Amino acid sequence: MVAVKSYTRGAQVAPKKVRLILDEVRGKRVDEAMAILRFMQSPHARTIAKAVRSAAANAENNYNMDPRHLQITRAFVGDGVKMRRMTPRARGRADIIIRRRSNITIIVEEGA
Repeated sequence: MVAVKSYTRGAQVAPKKVRLILDEVRGKRVDEAMAILRFMQSPHARTIAKAVRSAAANAENNYNMDPRHLQITRAFVGDGVKMRRMTPRARGRADIIIRRRSNITIIVEEGA
């Protein structure tokens, strides 16, 4: 079987939040995962749904796989670029705010 990948680089969401969503869709068929993501409360589910759609489209167009039989075999997230910003505090001091980004990887294969 051929593993087809899809990457989303620099998504504007912390990796910790994405992991919670990916745990729900890992191991599911693509159509089941899309149904789960559509009705999730998190606004970041739309970003993950876009990556899942991209992986399914890659499999269909590049490898002639049937999209009805695709299954998400692996889904993981890594740290992206961290943007550091300053916020003023009392007595002329400053605190650092770290805005985290994510690199999302979705891998689909043809299941039974």
